[in-house]
Formats: sequence, C-alpha cells, structure tokens
Amino acid sequence: MGFLDNLKAKLGPAKDKVSDLAQQHGDKIDQGLDKAAKAVDGKTKGKYSDKIQLGTSKAKDALDRLSAPDGPGGPESRGKDRGAPPSPPAAS
Repeated sequence: MGFLDNLKAKLGPAKDKVSDLAQQHGDKIDQGLDKAAKAVDGKTKGKYSDKIQLGTSKAKDALDRLSAPDGPGGPESRGKDRGAPPSPPAAS
C-alpha cells in the first residue's frame, strides 16, 4: 500500500465527519462567512470588496460541495463547473 493510499484511508473518516458537520451547521457557517467578509471589508474600507466577495463565494461553493449528500467528489459534485469551458450549442 502506497503513501497516498495510507493517507486516503486515514482521512476517510475525517472527511465523513466534516461532511456531516457541514450538513448540520451549514447555515451557521454561511452566516459566519458573511460576518467575516463584512468585518474584513469594513477594515479595508471597501478597497478589496470584489476580492472579498469572490473569496466568500468560493468558500460557500466549497461548503455546498462538502454538505452534498454524497460528500466531496461524489456523483453530485462531479461534472459541475470546474473551470471547464461550456460545451458549444448543437448545430440546427
């Protein structure tokens, strides 16, 4: 068994626990992200609002993937927008 296999085997239960916690407390985490973003935006006087908003959005997307019923990397999260260009429309 290789190093990565050992690592995956040991992190499996932790991944499941994180997924369960994200499902149970997703709304509180979401509120915490908004509160932190607002605080940082206030401290920087709005100079980095766009970057803060983008980071908050990415964190919320990650939270959504974690709290998906099948967890991260499961069937529901596969194939979603991962930076791949959209497929071209079908020719008529």
